Amino acid sequence: MTTRSAAGFLWGASTAAHQIEGNNLNSDWWQRELASAHLEHSGDAVDSYHRYREDMRLLAEAGLTAYRFSIEWSRIEPVEGHISRAELAHYRRVIEAAREFGLEPVVTVQHFTVPRWFAEDGGWMDERAIGRFGRFVEAAAAILRDVRWICTINEPNMLAMMITIAAAPPLQHGGAGPTVQRRRPRQLPDPDPAVGKRLAAAHDAARTILKRHTDAAVGWTVAAGALTATPGNEDKLREVRYIREDLYWDAARGDDFVGVQAYSSQAVDANGVVPTPDSPDNTLSGAAYRPEALGTAVRHAWERTGGVPILVTENGIATADDERRIAYTDAALRGLFAAMADGVDVRGYLHWTALDNFEWGHWEPTFGLIAVNRDTFERTPKPSLAWLGAVAQKGGLA
Repeated sequence: MTTRSAAGFLWGASTAAHQIEGNNLNSDWWQRELASAHLEHSGDAVDSYHRYREDMRLLAEAGLTAYRFSIEWSRIEPVEGHISRAELAHYRRVIEAAREFGLEPVVTVQHFTVPRWFAEDGGWMDERAIGRFGRFVEAAAAILRDVRWICTINEPNMLAMMITIAAAPPLQHGGAGPTVQRRRPRQLPDPDPAVGKRLAAAHDAARTILKRHTDAAVGWTVAAGALTATPGNEDKLREVRYIREDLYWDAARGDDFVGVQAYSSQAVDANGVVPTPDSPDNTLSGAAYRPEALGTAVRHAWERTGGVPILVTENGIATADDERRIAYTDAALRGLFAAMADGVDVRGYLHWTALDNFEWGHWEPTFGLIAVNRDTFERTPKPSLAWLGAVAQKGGLA
């Protein structure tokens, strides 16, 4: 098995605007946090809106070569039809800073959050949604003109699940965000395929706009559950996996790449996805410790899409034990390299996440390569950052 990446392979870390920037006042998630008794508040987050240069400098100094971040629709279009040139200029400065530090910018156009006005006026299922999203993408394309990697929508299958449960009473899902499982008293429902198809149409529209205005490789990212069948339940696995993932892999077949986002795996029995049982080995997000999930996920994505190149856009572990983070990532990368040795075309590995951040309603799960003091915003790189940077510089594992 090879443990080396090819020349030009991206080695980096990922973030999302709402989770790190702070004071995202005009977004639907900010309003959700204020209205919920179950969710913690993002507040100032980790103030990366102002400290993005420091964050990127730390990644670059460690030896990483790429940085994935998102631009915030609710900042750029806080009121319908009003495009903020100042906010576009801000995100253009972020792109230019990445290049200054030698980091390839990988830009996500929409990462879960939407403007409050969009959510309150029909959201994604409104007949105007695709046109509204397209107007935002058209405005954003002006600052993305020379970006080489663009993700249109982050984890549309998780977004579809959140839309599906939006009307459910909070106690049914414990106020959990998409990355936190252990507060869930029961397995979350499957996403509505109608929502998934609407998001696929929005992705197609965004891809068309971005291909017209940029030379970027354009794709979207999918949350990969690395699902497996319990004995005799292979048909049920295919049924569940289509609703949860394959619909979204299928929609990526015409893309330049697809982002694979994998953390753990779950089994499927006759009733559907089996909830992760409590275990002292579970991560801080409640997921089972399954580093092999990454290799499983990229193999399935490669097969289902018919050979669309893969960029690992998220992979990591929620833990306070940084040695465990290193062990998990080492094992995950070995599975990734094994898949590459078998012919899977993987273009890069972006760790989740650069910084300990706001995990969609909760602060406890820490995925970061860099710790952040939330009172002073002081950044402290963890040993895992130096370790991953050394892997990047060597181009692989020993």
